[in-house]
Amino acid sequence: MIAMASAQNNAAQSLKQKTAFQTGSPWMPEIDVRSDIAIVYGIDDHNGATFEQRVKSWRDHGYQTQFMTGIAWGSYEDYFLGKWDGINHLGVGQITQKGDTIFHGKNMPYVVPVKSFIDYMKTAVVKRVIDAGITTIFLEEPEFWARAGYGETFKQEWQKYYGFLWKPQHESAENTYLSSKLKYHLYFEAIKEVSNYAKSYGKSKGKAVKVFIPTHSLVNYSSWQIVSPEASLASLPGIDGYIAQVWTGTSREPTYFNGEKKERVFENAFLEYGSMVSMTAPTGRKVYFLTDPIEDWPRDWADYKKNYQATFTAKLLYPMVADYEVMPWPERIYTHPYKVANSDEKVLIPQYYSTQMQVMVNTLNSMPLSSNKVTGVNSIGVLMSNSLMFQRFPTHNGFEDPQFSNFYGQTLPLLKRGIPVQTVHMENLTYPATLKNIKVLVMSYSNMKPNSPEVHTALANWVKQGGVLIYAGKDDDPYQSVMEWWDTKGSNFKAPSEHLFKLLGITPSADKEKYAVGKGTVYILRQNPKEFVLESKNDTQYVDAVKQAYESDAKAGKLTFKNSLYLARGPYDIVSVLDENPSSEPYTIKGPVIDLYDPQLPVLAEKVVKPGEQSLLYNVNRAPDKNRPQVLAAAARAYDEKITGKKYSFIVKSPVKTLNSMRVLLPAKPKTTKVIDAKGQPITDVKTSWDASSKTVYLGFPNNPDGVNVSLSW
Repeated sequence: MIAMASAQNNAAQSLKQKTAFQTGSPWMPEIDVRSDIAIVYGIDDHNGATFEQRVKSWRDHGYQTQFMTGIAWGSYEDYFLGKWDGINHLGVGQITQKGDTIFHGKNMPYVVPVKSFIDYMKTAVVKRVIDAGITTIFLEEPEFWARAGYGETFKQEWQKYYGFLWKPQHESAENTYLSSKLKYHLYFEAIKEVSNYAKSYGKSKGKAVKVFIPTHSLVNYSSWQIVSPEASLASLPGIDGYIAQVWTGTSREPTYFNGEKKERVFENAFLEYGSMVSMTAPTGRKVYFLTDPIEDWPRDWADYKKNYQATFTAKLLYPMVADYEVMPWPERIYTHPYKVANSDEKVLIPQYYSTQMQVMVNTLNSMPLSSNKVTGVNSIGVLMSNSLMFQRFPTHNGFEDPQFSNFYGQTLPLLKRGIPVQTVHMENLTYPATLKNIKVLVMSYSNMKPNSPEVHTALANWVKQGGVLIYAGKDDDPYQSVMEWWDTKGSNFKAPSEHLFKLLGITPSADKEKYAVGKGTVYILRQNPKEFVLESKNDTQYVDAVKQAYESDAKAGKLTFKNSLYLARGPYDIVSVLDENPSSEPYTIKGPVIDLYDPQLPVLAEKVVKPGEQSLLYNVNRAPDKNRPQVLAAAARAYDEKITGKKYSFIVKSPVKTLNSMRVLLPAKPKTTKVIDAKGQPITDVKTSWDASSKTVYLGFPNNPDGVNVSLSW
């Protein structure tokens, strides 16, 4: 029996696992998205089906099935209300200074992950899931709110961890730092224990279990004042990878640039996805990129479409990632009514948007990895650390960081000038690959602190071997003197940067900005980076320093400024044109190209993209094997393709009540077009047209998850 289970498991692992979606619902024809994987959410019985029935319903329709559940909250009423072990556990919630428990839903507190909760996750959740034949488990959103940390449970954990009595975080910066550090540790240990249990229990059943962490980016958690283990989990043997939970809801958080606070969805998404790449790339862990065609807060369909395109474009500009969670909650997207723009009317997803969305989602099934780079300089990095989350709440000594501006002050002045700035995780500096391609590295201790002296050793060695480091900061925030390695156990540095400068062999002086260190160079700018964006036109000195560091010190060539980011990725052209830039020039791409952000899939002789807009195009001249008939773009997934003589046939599947729109490459204009529904009946209202410039035929007809058979002859 074990041998058979192992064989099935190995077969499942060998299947394509490139695209996925998460759902709490059993299979329904309205939400049959046709990705590789259906991630079944939650262990509880709901929507009229048990967990096992929900899993079976997706398997029966050809999906690989995996499992996701919250690790900081979830529908665990049997635990919280005492059914599991006879003890009511609502008291393990995260509690604010006012004494309020932070809830995710009714009887669903955000938890302090104590031993009883970890035991529950192991035996009541993970074990049941593995017993149901699931071998990939996603433990979602290990989140501890920065404003929490006042309950008795947390105080007990403080005493155990630090060996002295709990101290309220609002009373000092040090208390805040220590509180956040403990929150970080608690979820690190919880995930370590649960993931190790999953691996060992799976092994006892002859199954190789994988564990992933779906998590917001470090950029977002820091901005939203949430603490989570983030990058450190990549070093755990029990963790196989992440889902980068980036979407309109995270990326629309307003930022400051040039003195103005507003939403910058594309730029924010680009930095969020970048921080997830930085977190995982040196460790070799797999990462899925998530986008969401809608978001948690009710808006209107026009808003969703615009921002979906912005976040979708941002993720495609990272060609080293080609695995995707194409959407969360298809039941919410397809079956829940939302507002019409400029109206109080609510409607289900408009067909133009569901068609466009499905074109985009099915594009991800064929989106290739690529060694190509985004246009511009790809070797300027900004250092970030998990400790960015440690000093966000509350405010101490009047030191504020509005909208996380010390981070955006280092990144937005570069990104807005068309530099695809990289983020670099401090936690990964000991991996040789982390700084391999970085010529200039920007860092600041205005909003984060180093987690160990080894970080500084790695930085100093990199500089001495020719790296160029720009340190921006006054070192005047109240966290500079918290109880940490640089000012305890015989070390008495007043600020962590002093230790770094000592290793670099430099003594900063007020009248000197630039220092030679070995083969490298160090710049010290005595401004906190937030100053570069909180005030209008105040980033010039910073940008000039980066330019000089890159051109004169790194001798890496010319640092050009522009207003666009472009990437050629297989047959796809991906471009974003930036606003708030001295140039208002549009970006033009020559065709024939198919516009994948237009549900009608027009073939264009050229595409002009204006500032503030993004575009995803299929460049027909770069189609693989151009002489072979093939589906180039479709709002459905193609199966069972057959080419015999001058005939090309295939079956397409997609959710019911949606319209397919597709472009098919053929050697010549089709003489006959047959479209047959799943019951064998001809579909008569097929929209069709031929485009000679691209040698593609357009087809439009209603979708069906049971399959529509298309046959083309020429």
